[in-house]
Amino acid sequence: MKKYILFYNPASGHAVFKKKLDWMISSFQKRGLLLIPYRTKKSGNEAFCDVVKALDPEGLVVAGGDGTVNEIINLMMQHRIDLPLAIIGCGTSNDFATYLQINRDMNAYFDRIAAGMTRPIDLGCIDNTYFINVASAGMLSSVAHEVDVRLKNALGKIAYYIKGLGELPKIRSFPITIVSDGKAFQTEVFLFVVTNSSVVGSMKNIGTNIEVDDGKLDLLAIRKCSIPKLMTILADLLAGKPISEKKYVYHAQAKEFELSSSDFLQSDLDGEEGPALPLHIKTVHHALRVYA
Repeated sequence: MKKYILFYNPASGHAVFKKKLDWMISSFQKRGLLLIPYRTKKSGNEAFCDVVKALDPEGLVVAGGDGTVNEIINLMMQHRIDLPLAIIGCGTSNDFATYLQINRDMNAYFDRIAAGMTRPIDLGCIDNTYFINVASAGMLSSVAHEVDVRLKNALGKIAYYIKGLGELPKIRSFPITIVSDGKAFQTEVFLFVVTNSSVVGSMKNIGTNIEVDDGKLDLLAIRKCSIPKLMTILADLLAGKPISEKKYVYHAQAKEFELSSSDFLQSDLDGEEGPALPLHIKTVHHALRVYA
């Protein structure tokens, strides 16, 4: 019987995944697969890597939100764990799982895991810290860390929007120098995202020609403009319309980005607090195999 280790966050989303744990184990067993659960802690889950090496599984499964997925891919990359990864999106925001359309039919997804159907995907890397979906900074980027866990569990994505509305009066632009594969560009922006997929912050299809396996990352930055024009761009984002071709949106694809600003800016990596600018972001081509 093939073994899989489940890295699950009991607090993700509405903290209800633990009620689905038996269903997950049963679903795997029906397919001749043994699912071994590993319950994560708030911090310090390095012991998981020892468990993986001791059990020698066929693959790994992560259940949680974007932050939990970020944690396991960093453990895998830093400890050189070369195993395929299944993603069960059960957090407040599940951007990468949404992009891969994993949660649409879980039974079909389990069948694909049993069949060993994987695809290679790229990762972003900043000073040996990896992200699977997005690195960002600027307007609203700190909202994910500032929303109270109890509020997230009670209200889900609405909690982010409530917090975001409270941040709107503080909107300010900042100067930025963007170097894309050696080509420099200076401008003033409200925010930027360097993304691997086209789903960011629960907003689908933010840009065109964005792929997770093309060896490049995409940078989209909302440039300084009037508040009404900014609201129009944000409205399109919320409506699921791509903004990469909009007049006040700067879009670049590159293997490497260097981002710097004279202002102090803290970054966000997959919804978790990242390093302050300047950032040197590299694409790691086909760094991970994902069941999809």
